[in-house]
Amino acid sequence: MEFTIRRAEPEDVPAMLELVRELAVFEKEPEAVTVTEAEMLDAGFGEKPVWWGWVAEGLEESEVGSRKSEVGHRSIVGIAVCYERYSTWRGRVGYLEDIVVTDRVRGQGVGEKLFKACVAECARRGYHHLTWQVLDWNEGAIRFYKRLGAELDGEWVNGRLHFEQLQQLT
Repeated sequence: MEFTIRRAEPEDVPAMLELVRELAVFEKEPEAVTVTEAEMLDAGFGEKPVWWGWVAEGLEESEVGSRKSEVGHRSIVGIAVCYERYSTWRGRVGYLEDIVVTDRVRGQGVGEKLFKACVAECARRGYHHLTWQVLDWNEGAIRFYKRLGAELDGEWVNGRLHFEQLQQLT
């Protein structure tokens, strides 16, 4: 499969959300995705966008003799979604919220190109660093990040309050 990496556009949101749902199934939390297409669209392309991203668009091919011919149409086979965070120690930093490559094209370099697109944007914006999370049991992702030279920090513990808890504490 041939693929290209490009900036995400508003019309990509439905396919992007499908890949987010695919990731949630992989991470054993299929019911955890509650964001709607409208919310994701507004958050990425509304008046005050909070995320930016890239899509990997694939074109399936088949071998016909010694020539390749197109089959079907282009489809989104991967995404990377990033946003800005602020560190009181370091200043502006990038955060990679999700990088998702659909199962059928893993191992073909799609994830690396998406990751490098995010890295390049963070460098262009002058961010001190890029951070992300990876589940400790996701050995494939851990190998991927280590292969690219990333530091993986097992020291920090993540905290979270859900909406109901936020309401109770106010």
